[in-house]
Amino acid sequence: MGLFSKFKAGLAKTHAKLTHELKRIVTRSPKLTAESLEEIEHALIAADLGMAMTAQITAAVKHAYESQGTAGLDYLGVARAEIEKSLSSNKADLLKAPNGPTVVSIVGVNGTGKTTTSAKLAHYIQSQHKTVLLAACDTFRAAAIEQLKLWGTRLKVEVIASAYGADAASVAHDAVTAATARKTDYLFIDTAGRLHTKHNLMQELHKLHRVIGKQLPGAPHEVLLVLDGSTGMNALNQAREFNKAVPLTGLIVTKLDGTSKGGMVVAIQKELGLPIKFIGLGEQPDDLQPFDAKQFAAALFEE
Repeated sequence: MGLFSKFKAGLAKTHAKLTHELKRIVTRSPKLTAESLEEIEHALIAADLGMAMTAQITAAVKHAYESQGTAGLDYLGVARAEIEKSLSSNKADLLKAPNGPTVVSIVGVNGTGKTTTSAKLAHYIQSQHKTVLLAACDTFRAAAIEQLKLWGTRLKVEVIASAYGADAASVAHDAVTAATARKTDYLFIDTAGRLHTKHNLMQELHKLHRVIGKQLPGAPHEVLLVLDGSTGMNALNQAREFNKAVPLTGLIVTKLDGTSKGGMVVAIQKELGLPIKFIGLGEQPDDLQPFDAKQFAAALFEE
């Protein structure tokens, strides 16, 4: 399946809801009235595109209508162009450390899919013909270590792990040592799920980052927050708070294939200015894809 087909299939629910609503509004009233403009606004907000993006799209629709009338006015095309323009500055590439392994810390609240995402990132790096290690630093959740080891076996990727309840920072330390000794290109650290409001858990994450930073200056090179796309705008609050607690370098949005709230990707990027690095569009290892603004906008609005 090509990249656009993946985006299209993964965003099918959001696309169906959005295009159905917009077509219904436009078909009912050929003239753009204050009432129909308000309905367009509601449809965009319902897809979790956020207030700022919604205002930008409705202003563009109004401008297009005033300058060319309804003849040949492509509402979906206008919306698509505005989203593409808004996301055009998004830098999806993973950073690469100039020397030694690139250390990527995967953070987020419980249940967003961090462990699976860490494994899928390892698969992505393998597909780029680079070497990778995984570190099982979620020592709170009993099944997390086993889950990551299962993925490691499946992908033939080594997992650095310790016992359940072990000190996560010492596991991270061992993983950085191993990655450096083996001249590994990337090390992905699967951290424990934590609420940004739990001060002690956030302190533990700071400690983990401090330990690997002492061992390998500049590490972690990326701190990626994993968000569950099906939580819609609630994910924006998580991103906002996490970014205050731990300086984030980017976002990964998972589970977009099961929701009609895919617009939240745009809302979060627009408000926080943090790049969307990857989006999860299904269960398979290669269903985690680098974010592409053009493909994303087309998958949301293209007929």
